[in-house]
Amino acid sequence: MNRRGFLVRSSLVALATAATRSRSAPPGPALQDGPSRLMTIGFDGSDPGVVFETPDRIEAPNWSPDGRWLLYNSGPSLYRVPSDGSASPERVDLGDFLGMSNDHVISPDGRSICFTRAPHIYSVPWEGGTPRRLTEEAADGPAMAHWLHGVSPDGRTLAFRGVREGDADLWTIPAEGGPLRRLTEGPGYDDGPDYSPDGRWIYYNSDRSGSSQIWRIPAEGGPPEQITDDDLVNWFPHPSPDGRWVVYLSYPAGTEGHPGGKRVALRRMAPDGRDVTDLRRLFGGQGTINSPSWSPDSLRFAFVEYDEVGTGGR
Repeated sequence: MNRRGFLVRSSLVALATAATRSRSAPPGPALQDGPSRLMTIGFDGSDPGVVFETPDRIEAPNWSPDGRWLLYNSGPSLYRVPSDGSASPERVDLGDFLGMSNDHVISPDGRSICFTRAPHIYSVPWEGGTPRRLTEEAADGPAMAHWLHGVSPDGRTLAFRGVREGDADLWTIPAEGGPLRRLTEGPGYDDGPDYSPDGRWIYYNSDRSGSSQIWRIPAEGGPPEQITDDDLVNWFPHPSPDGRWVVYLSYPAGTEGHPGGKRVALRRMAPDGRDVTDLRRLFGGQGTINSPSWSPDSLRFAFVEYDEVGTGGR
């Protein structure tokens, strides 16, 4: 299917589904887990297209390195769907292993998927199979919950948020498993780490300066640097593969945490925080772009938006 046919088909599906919902939705702006639209959009906010639409809740798309697939989670499982919307989604066969969160990445060579099933991080071949646990139980001291968000460009290191006794900091672990390395500590809630394409920086969000803003820190450790400083509540920065842009999610001022069911904005900036642009306003939040979601050619990125039932959707 060519791009024109894909957009026409997607638009017809979206319009038909929205019409059905408008007849059946209860009155009032009630919120619910679904319906969900897995979408892609140009790096400049142009040419939005629906890849897949479902009455179920889906979250956190990853774009495969070959550009062919989008990986996402729904319920307790992982699924993949062709990025052009040309076929139905298929479940990643992990046997009876269920309970995945919206924290998952695809290795740069496309051979494996790493994901969180709280409180640990696991790895599995792209084709599916028996997951292998990468993180260990705490040998001494308090236990840690590991929430995966990023993989280094060479595929050797994973970056995650580690939560221990309520303290959320950035950590890394070898992609094959091994010793943990702590990158941040002290007051503040650090989350959403993702690598720059040259591997030098890890971008993340932190509320250490007040509300949640976008920061970056040298991937090998060092002083953190604040990138955004505005009245919004900013989460989940994702650098583009060509290094030109960072896309992130902005909540209204005063939002606590990163809830779902909110009016939010997808924004784009230069890696140093300049040239901030609103790309799309939508109903979403938790689940929209929790994981790296750029296409390998940096021309598009994927996200999920939801319907605000009773308000006509978008």
